[in-house]
Amino acid sequence: MSARIGVITFPGTLDDGDAARAVRYADAEAVPLWHADEDLKGVDAVVVPGGFSYGDYLRAGVIARFAPVMSSVIEAAHKGMPVLGICNGFQILCEAGLLPGAMIRNAGLHFICRDQWLRVENNDTAWTTRYDKDAEILIPMKNIDGCFVAEQATLDELEGEGRVVFRYVGGNPNGSRNDIAGIRSENGRVVGLMPHPEHAIDALTGPSDDGLGMFYSAVDALSLVAR
Repeated sequence: MSARIGVITFPGTLDDGDAARAVRYADAEAVPLWHADEDLKGVDAVVVPGGFSYGDYLRAGVIARFAPVMSSVIEAAHKGMPVLGICNGFQILCEAGLLPGAMIRNAGLHFICRDQWLRVENNDTAWTTRYDKDAEILIPMKNIDGCFVAEQATLDELEGEGRVVFRYVGGNPNGSRNDIAGIRSENGRVVGLMPHPEHAIDALTGPSDDGLGMFYSAVDALSLVAR
């Protein structure tokens, strides 16, 4: 039986279709989840995709954090369910307290849309086991609220515990502290990153297929649990 990975749609979500496609590329079943429905439909993992949930009113991700579906995601994450937050999804996970820190406007206050090199800093999470540590991968990014910030004590904790998962290579595009592009929860089951792995799953449609490893990693993690 294939893994069932839920993909949430909020009003303003843009990349749910691409995220579902990435799930299917990894030989898993993509299960649509609606923001106003608390039912996770028995999924094994969840992707919180990118876009502009609720128009990014107030600040990015803050309204989505209180959507009915997120109460179920938070509960499931605390029980160990793998959760991946991409771009706006990363912002939502920070707002929900599943990941530390916050996302603010990019340095220079410009929307950034480009292919970005990342270094894999931690390959011991539910979403990164298919990568070699220190591998460099090419993933598209597109954001305006992509600057990761946190108190120095939090940054020290993330660095000291190996919880930085991805780091920008070849220049910091948005001013994120410590060049951080993605982080993980303490148990490694929840990961958030600003670039978009779902746009890099096929060399014919993206700059690479480097993003597909995140989705295969989740399938591997779920198969281990199933055993």
